[in-house]
Amino acid sequence: MSNTQLIIEERAADIGNFMVGRLLPFRKKRMVGPFIFIDHMGPVALGTDENIDIDMHPHIGLSTLTFLFEGNVFHLDSLGTAREVKPGEVNWMTAGRGVVHTERTPDYLRGREKGLHGLQIWVALPKEWEQCDPSFAHIGADEIPVWEEEGIHFKLIAGEVAGKRSPVPVYSPLYFMEIKSGERKTVRLGADLFGESALYILEGTVISEGHSYGPKQILVAKDSSLCDFEIEAGTTVYIFGGAPFPEERFIEWNFVATSRDLIEQAKENWRQGRFAGVPNETAKVPLPEPKLKK
Repeated sequence: MSNTQLIIEERAADIGNFMVGRLLPFRKKRMVGPFIFIDHMGPVALGTDENIDIDMHPHIGLSTLTFLFEGNVFHLDSLGTAREVKPGEVNWMTAGRGVVHTERTPDYLRGREKGLHGLQIWVALPKEWEQCDPSFAHIGADEIPVWEEEGIHFKLIAGEVAGKRSPVPVYSPLYFMEIKSGERKTVRLGADLFGESALYILEGTVISEGHSYGPKQILVAKDSSLCDFEIEAGTTVYIFGGAPFPEERFIEWNFVATSRDLIEQAKENWRQGRFAGVPNETAKVPLPEPKLKK
């Protein structure tokens, strides 16, 4: 019997000034553990007159994780944080009861050719933390645990697994890790994983139970303890998952909550300008209004 419960293909999504590949949520699988949203950004080449400019927008009930393979993004938020994230680093923003932020190309890269490639991830907060005070953490590339076993390179970006722990301040049991190999190898991780698990193929090929899978696919496991697979030379994959929550999560626009009432209140707060603003920023992303059915 196959251990692959579901295969999710990356889907194009428009987030404003450029397209991304949407991975989660998916109609047949809304979450994997606490992971509720994953966008694959790029790879895209930006010309001298092209920049990332995502204006002020709010979040509740989640933590955002920005992890770049290429390019640079400057983060500003309503807490007063001003922090650039570079490849291999982590920006981790916990929205809790509400935070507002912007994402832009750093000033020193404007007017130059540049690239962008990375993952934007939302991790839902446990019910007891969804209304906590917002916070921000930046973790340098040299702080993230890395190790090698039998020629396979591992990087634990967030969470805890295999006796290793990332310094990213998560709020529930989870893991998000990178696996690379320059040779064909068998990866045996099942004994170290827990909860729900999924595997995202960034590049290369994964062979599982006689089937081959390629880039831009997520494989969702039926049983994380059986999560063993082969990877071809030059393959990079990301394994993510963790303990699922007992309550349902609702997601609308940039809001995640255990209650639709919390989302409706957040929508009204954004309409009425009740969220704290980002210092020195004025442009806001408007709340999307529901489309009228024809």
